[in-house]
Amino acid sequence: MKVIVTSQGTDLESQVDPRFGRCANFIIVDTESLEFSAVPNAAGGAIGGAGIQAGQFIAEQGIEAVITGNVGPNASRVLSGAGIKIYVGASGTVRQAVEDFKAGKLNAASGPTVGGHWGMGGKF
Repeated sequence: MKVIVTSQGTDLESQVDPRFGRCANFIIVDTESLEFSAVPNAAGGAIGGAGIQAGQFIAEQGIEAVITGNVGPNASRVLSGAGIKIYVGASGTVRQAVEDFKAGKLNAASGPTVGGHWGMGGKF
């Protein structure tokens, strides 16, 4: 399965970024082989609409699930509309988050877990 994990760094040992729309990077991971690639989040510095822009980028990547700490209302709407499952509550390293996902330890979000603009200015 191809998933994306929000990350503060660019490899599997990086810490999960608890923000979706304003995370530093996305780590695209094959959950079977653990092959990965890192992509900077171009929407992270947007003045507004970061969750929407990040969600649209994810939808274009053929991703089946997002693993993150939290997700706001706009990102939740875009991702859900694209049929992408959202798993929240991830922490620790990207590798640990993928292992937790595979073990069923992360919660599937049925909607936003934080309000809009939650991750702006490093507030998390």
